[in-house]
Amino acid sequence: MAIKPPSLYFSFIFMDSLFSSAIHQWYKINKRDLPWRNLKDPYIIWLSEIILQQTRVAQGLPYFNKFVAAYPTVFDLAHAPQDEVLRLWQGLGYYSRARNLHGTAQVIVSKYNGIFPSSYSHLLKLKGVGQYTAAAIASFAFDEDVAVVDGNVYRVLARYFGIETDINSGKGQKDFKQLAQQLLPKGLAAEHNQGIMEFGALQCVPVSPDCSICPLNETCVAFLKKEVSQLPIKINKTKIKQRYFSYHVFLKDRQLFLHKRETNDIWQGLYNFHLLEGQDFVSPTEGVELFVSKEYNHILTHQRIKAKFFVIDAESIEKLPDFLSPFSEMEIENLPKPVLISKFLNDYASKIFN
Repeated sequence: MAIKPPSLYFSFIFMDSLFSSAIHQWYKINKRDLPWRNLKDPYIIWLSEIILQQTRVAQGLPYFNKFVAAYPTVFDLAHAPQDEVLRLWQGLGYYSRARNLHGTAQVIVSKYNGIFPSSYSHLLKLKGVGQYTAAAIASFAFDEDVAVVDGNVYRVLARYFGIETDINSGKGQKDFKQLAQQLLPKGLAAEHNQGIMEFGALQCVPVSPDCSICPLNETCVAFLKKEVSQLPIKINKTKIKQRYFSYHVFLKDRQLFLHKRETNDIWQGLYNFHLLEGQDFVSPTEGVELFVSKEYNHILTHQRIKAKFFVIDAESIEKLPDFLSPFSEMEIENLPKPVLISKFLNDYASKIFN
């Protein structure tokens, strides 16, 4: 029989008697009272998981509450106009999540009569539902014994078992998923998965965790080896792209001209001003320029956007692009649009509409 690596061997000895039981005890005492917990409704669980992807609970909770109020069932969400869904999503970013959310709701209604698939393997077939989300729904709603592995779980397992494999690598993802599954107590998937994720969110936090009060500190490899700040290992190979956006904002009779962005790029389906992109800012070549905004710096996950808004008298332009349409201040308020556009409008509304 092959000898297992020390950290994994260590996990086999203590997985049931120490790690899982300690997580469960900690969770019972420290878990937050969140509206999607202590229920089995797959729609509510799915909605919460999609909203909380790449979003902190404090930021995502108000959006969750708004969505549940507007769309209490999957049928309500499926029948809603996409523009309305995107408008409600505004500020969360990653708008493809909102489009997938809406599209998947329509599939669940049309193909499954509003009843969610009840297994991990079938949930994976839904658009926008990856391994993490499928495992969360399957275990929380249907008690399937499948482990959830998110950023919090990666961090807790990497530190406790002293795993130095890159979590962005194929091997790392495979190894962590296998370990998480091995640690999962049969019949307790919902409690265990939520417990370990909550432990990572509140106790084993990314920066400067208080290890002195951690119930696992006597057996945590990273703590004993003073490597807490080094784990987990995450090698980011994605290059950051710098982009320059020049918005040409045409103004006429207190109306601004916008269009829906349909290109397969960021902010697809949201409303934009006429946009020119280049290696630097592009000033208008025709028309009367009324004023130029300050420079905005907008940070996305893998992109850094510098933007300026050039406000132009539309009547001084011989012909505006055909794809633009005029909107009043009130109409613009109700359009789904990028946060960058909202920031500009908030900063310059009095100058534009008064």
